[in-house]
Order: sequence, then structure tokens, then C-alpha cells
Amino acid sequence: MAKDAEDAVVQIFFIRGGRLIGRDHFFLRNSSEESKGQILESFIKQFYAGTPFIPAELMIQEELEEREILEEWLSKKREHRVHIRVPKKGEKENSMHDRRLAARAGELKPSAVRELLKHSKLPGVISLGGGIPAPELFDTEGLELAVQKVMSERFNDAFQYGLTEGYPPLRQAVSEICHSRGVACSAAQVYITSGSQQSLDIVARTLLDPGDTIVVERPTYLAALQVFQLAQANILSVDTDDDGMLVEQLADLLETTRVKAVYLVPTFGNPGGKTLSEARRRRLVELAKKYDFVILEDDPYGEISFTDAVRRPLYQHAVELSCEDQVVYTSTFSKILAPGMRIGWIVMPDWLAQQTVIVKQAADLHTNMLSQVITAEYLSLNRLDNQIALIREDYRKKCVALADALESRLGEHLEFSRPQGGMFLWARFRYPFDTMEWMKKTLENGVVYVPGEAFYHDKPDTRTLRLSYSTVSEAGLLTAVERLAASL
Repeated sequence: MAKDAEDAVVQIFFIRGGRLIGRDHFFLRNSSEESKGQILESFIKQFYAGTPFIPAELMIQEELEEREILEEWLSKKREHRVHIRVPKKGEKENSMHDRRLAARAGELKPSAVRELLKHSKLPGVISLGGGIPAPELFDTEGLELAVQKVMSERFNDAFQYGLTEGYPPLRQAVSEICHSRGVACSAAQVYITSGSQQSLDIVARTLLDPGDTIVVERPTYLAALQVFQLAQANILSVDTDDDGMLVEQLADLLETTRVKAVYLVPTFGNPGGKTLSEARRRRLVELAKKYDFVILEDDPYGEISFTDAVRRPLYQHAVELSCEDQVVYTSTFSKILAPGMRIGWIVMPDWLAQQTVIVKQAADLHTNMLSQVITAEYLSLNRLDNQIALIREDYRKKCVALADALESRLGEHLEFSRPQGGMFLWARFRYPFDTMEWMKKTLENGVVYVPGEAFYHDKPDTRTLRLSYSTVSEAGLLTAVERLAASL
């Protein structure tokens, strides 16, 4: 920026992925008494009032008195949060390094959930943020027995290279688990991955070309958004309610838009904890058949049900409609056994499987064999059903405790639906509110959560927040709610 007594000129640099992609000049009339900060404030108001494109981040050379107001205004225009910041000394070197990064990597943002884990480790802080299993519920005895059996009987299998498709005994055991869930598949249709996160990654890399359209729920699983962004897909969102994705809204979209895939967590979803109704499940599969798109059915939480209600997978509906080749089913042992094992799986049709296996070869050759063999031996002990029952009851009690406390202490402020399973409670303030900003205060009072806007690709609802109850005791949950109430 340069100025004299009457005029000022602001030079604008447009940067994407660490690369300069264009520049512009903007002239303003000013008084000699105006500071550089005031001139920049005027520039932002005038320039971005007249342009349809609003960047996610503005870097300027002076601090602004109206920074927060301008950020809020720009965020509303963009329908996603916008940050205004002044680079500090030492950041130049970092920006030079950024130019060496691939554009698709440079555009990725860190997971808000992973960042919150840092706060959860602070002394005295109760974390309702991370959606992680309760470690005290791990089947220590069963895992020890499995490890002993591996070391004495399966040593060569566990410590040698393995098949990219997965350890055959584990694939067979997983196919039997899938059958019990309503996913009728052979062992040959099961592919073992390094957690369901890798499942999404390798399927996305195989299925999506840059610019292909994939539809997600609004809100949706944060790490899935990262995967699809890295694949350079065109991500569109469809709203949800207590019965899951608004499938008829998707139907309207399909009339005008070519969609390659639809991704959702239909049972006890992350972050909303919502479950897609039976009628909408069938309708979604009908649409997939009619418009020829692939459904990515992510099912990490389906086993953690607090009731005896039967929820048929989308895969089962697809079999009934003779379009099972259009459904990819993914799941994991992370939530029902141990996340550190990093064992997930994909059930997918042959037309997709062959190339996805090649993509996985390029990524890691095969999933950790020691983890695979231990998991297979654990499953042979027939302890998993009892383990799941233990987890269900523990999480159910914690969920009830959290929901009751929220209704009692924060009912006039928050609205939410009681989860029927899973690990999350999704809440929304009854009035305009910024949960991202509020967390600064709740952290001071010793409690963290995940601001809801982290789970939106577009049109974020700043009034929302995700609360996880899995790792906190019932007493701890009551204390956490008291701290939330004290922060208002």
C-alpha cells in the first residue's frame, strides 16, 4: 500500500497453493489523517462488496481495529469462515517453503479434532472433543491371548510380507461379521485396509478424477472432507435432519448435476449422531440405480446401538434392487476393538476392486501384518460379541447422563436429539452464537468440544457443536456440563 495526502493505492496479490496467480490495484480517496489500518479497512469494505469471490484468508500488513467485524461480514458473504491476519516476522521463510508444495496439499487444513487433542491433554481439562473409544473398555485379556497365540503359532505370518488384499483368515472372519450385519459378501469381496480412513482414501483416489462431483451430508465427517479435497473433487452438500440425509434434496440436485458418488455415515453418523431412516435408505439406493452414481457407505458405529432396532445397510437394499455393484461398504475395528490396530475393511464390487488394490499397493503394499494376524486370532476366540455388548451399555449410560445434564442445565440454550447409538451428541444453540469463539472461554473453565462449523464444507452453522461422551465418566460428564453452563 502507498498513499499521499489525498489518494491511496492498494496492491492485491492473489495466491493459491503457495503460488502467485494474479495481481490487481485498487485506488481510494483518503484524508491525510487516516492511518494505514483505516485505509485498509476501507479497501476491504469496498473491494469485497463488489466481487463474488471471497478468499478463505486475507493477509494484510497492518492490524485492523474492525478485524473481527470484517471477518464476520466476509464469512457471511462466503458462507464459510474467513480469516484476516497480519504475517509475523519469520513467516516469510515458511511461505517460501509452501511454494514447493503441491497445490492440493497446500490447500488442506489440519483436522480441528486432531488439533483439539492438544488441549485435551492439559491438566484438569475435560475433553468432549475427540471421538475416541474408552481405553479402559479394551479387552486386555483377549488381546493378550491373541498375541500369545500369534507368537507361538503364527509368527511367520505376522512378521512376513502379506497380500495387498489382506490376510486370508481375517478376510474370512470379516465376511462372517458382514453377513451378521446384512452385508452378504464372500471373503474374496473383503479387502483389508489400514483403518477406514485408508478405505476412503484409496477408493476416492481410484474413483474420482479432479472435478468429479461427490455429494456429502451437511454436516459430515471431517476427515472424509480432507480425503475428497485431496482428490480435488467438486464437493456438494445436502442437508440433514433427525432422519439423516434429506434424500429428496439430493433427488432435486441430481436432475441438474452429474454426480459421481455420494458419501454418508448412515448409522449414528459423525458428527450428527443421526441415523438414515429405512425409507430414505431405499430411496437413496433407487436414486443410485437411476442416476448411476456410487454410494460410499461408511459404517464405523453401527454396532454401537443402544436399542434392539434393526437398521438394514444400504448394501442390503442394493442387493434387493439388483444394484449392489453401486455400493461400497466400509467399516473398521477401531471403535469396537482397538483403534491402534488400524484395521478396517472395504466390501466393493469387482469392477472397482482390481484397480483399488493397485492403488493400495502404491500406498503401503499391505496393511500391517502383525495387526492383521492378531485381529484374526482375537476373532477366533469368539470374544467380540461380549466386547461389543460391554461398549454399548457403557456408552448408553454415558449418553443418557450427558443428555440429562444438558437438558437440566442448558436446555434453554441448546436443542438436540438424543442419540440412539454411536459416540456423539450434536447440539445447536437456540439463538445466534459462535461456538468457535465460545471455546476460548470454555477452555479457560476446563472443558473442550468440537465447534460444529469444522464439519461443514459450505454454509457452516456457527451455532452447532459436537460432544463426545465415550471417554468421560458419568461424573465427569456432569462436571463438564456445569463448566459449560458457567461459561455462558
